[in-house]
Amino acid sequence: MTDFNRKTTRWKLRSRTLELGRRTLVMGVVNVTPDSFSDGGRFFEPEAAVAHALALLDEGADLLDLGAESTRPGSRAGDSAPAVHPNDKDPSSGTPAVSAEEEQARLLPVLEGILRARPDATVSVDTYKAATARAVLKAGAEIVNDVSGFAWDAGLAEVCAEARCGVVLMHTRGRPEEWSAQPRLEADTLLAAVRTGLEISLEKATAAGIAMEAVVLDPGYGFGKRFEENYVLLARQAELLALGRPLLAGVSRKSFLGRTLAPLHGGQDAPVEARETASVAALVAAILHGASVVRIHAVRQGVEAARIADAVMAADCD
Repeated sequence: MTDFNRKTTRWKLRSRTLELGRRTLVMGVVNVTPDSFSDGGRFFEPEAAVAHALALLDEGADLLDLGAESTRPGSRAGDSAPAVHPNDKDPSSGTPAVSAEEEQARLLPVLEGILRARPDATVSVDTYKAATARAVLKAGAEIVNDVSGFAWDAGLAEVCAEARCGVVLMHTRGRPEEWSAQPRLEADTLLAAVRTGLEISLEKATAAGIAMEAVVLDPGYGFGKRFEENYVLLARQAELLALGRPLLAGVSRKSFLGRTLAPLHGGQDAPVEARETASVAALVAAILHGASVVRIHAVRQGVEAARIADAVMAADCD
């Protein structure tokens, strides 16, 4: 049975507090990468990225999530080495696909441009690197969205604690280059693995001195989960509310949606541009199963869908 018991709570950020649970908050995605799986580098130039971000705010985004390193399957994201790497796509290197210096060079002009135009905008930055987090928080970001759940850079939790920023801790099963080799898990085993991983991330946050009111959890759709496992996770997502923190769901344009649509596309996975309706459907399912924040590329459609899902939940509670 679907669990509608999403609780009203507050999310403490660096300089403000957001109310969660009364209505779903919509996070608009801004990829400042040349190789994003979802938008192919359309917003890699700072001017284009800023314009896109402002358009998403006009469409109703409650907050923005800026990312400058692709974590698509097979990428080198999360490889640990401090050296600056001259080639983002060098497959033989043990360094991250994007160095902290390059990541900051991509992010900071966009972040600064957004905040110049909209000083009240709430901006999250998608990074697992402590050095990048420190730079963007100083520049005005409110949230660090770490896809590794404090697993890929030991210094990140301390940076977030010092800044007293909001954090999103995602469950990731291995690194991107390992995802295709992950064994399939039965439903109960999968849920236990996700829950245990998020518990470990919460423990790291607590040990660093991060207040629990600053933390939102993300089940990590597509991040080390096999095709059908994402649906199991979505159907049972509300069980993760037992961890005591609100949930963020990022299902937009994910490959498992494209696989489901394959029969409608000649047996081939639906291309990214043909996944918008499926993304909205998955977003609604995520809300009805307890998500307080949803991360989506097509913001206007997401805002409208979230209003309908919220109305369903409000009616169920009457």
